[in-house]
Amino acid sequence: MNPETLEKLQRMRGFLEGFKGVVIAFSGGVDSSTLAAVCKDAGLDVLAVTVVSQKSPSREIKDAAKIAMEIGVKHEFVNMDILTPEFRENTSERCYFCKKKVLSSLVSLAEERGYDAVFEGTNASDLEGHRPGYKAVKEMHGVYSPWAEFGITKKEIRMVAKSMGFSFYDKPSLACLASRIPSGVEIDERKLRMVDEAENLVIEIAGVRQVRVRNYDGVAVVEVGEEEIGKLLEKATIVRDRLKEIGFRSVLVDLEGYRTGKQLF
Repeated sequence: MNPETLEKLQRMRGFLEGFKGVVIAFSGGVDSSTLAAVCKDAGLDVLAVTVVSQKSPSREIKDAAKIAMEIGVKHEFVNMDILTPEFRENTSERCYFCKKKVLSSLVSLAEERGYDAVFEGTNASDLEGHRPGYKAVKEMHGVYSPWAEFGITKKEIRMVAKSMGFSFYDKPSLACLASRIPSGVEIDERKLRMVDEAENLVIEIAGVRQVRVRNYDGVAVVEVGEEEIGKLLEKATIVRDRLKEIGFRSVLVDLEGYRTGKQLF
């Protein structure tokens, strides 16, 4: 790691020393996983909690348990119905309502179990975009985002994870399933399930690492990493047929490749 990153990490560790035990909102992604690892390394009693809801990618749920075991922290799943009217409406503030509900549940759990606070994995890079979910973090008493508060970026978090010897340091980013449905289009459980099944199929058939299947009113727009488009095109006919079997009426491939937060229409 470079000196600047080490200095940020040292200041963050000083902050962590003010806590004995924390609940971590644990998706199993690089941010929350590395945060759990750093907290454990700092001597905190860590409880990693994965909230499972209709918006959770099934492959992320499977990964979370494995990664928690690799880190060596206590891990629990909490089931939650996230499809409130505000979430279903799918406005640009959708993430605010979701984050508020999830964090409120984790704060209650932390209080019941005697933990000092709830940590979540928003990083400094995330703050460059529209992040209504982070507004919920700032509103909540007893909730902290150490990466963001100490200016630590996604790239730096990957460096920290790699330096600690963890396998997940280069794991592709994975947002919630609702991010595949255009803002303003109502979200329901079937649309989310179709996206989840479709992404799992693309990974299985084409052998890609990074994938998004955008659900545009029954039209699947498949995005993979730019370097993996060739692998997808080799299996395009099979992918098309399998995605139609799960309910998509048409299947398109985005030849520009995956980009965070992309909206085509």
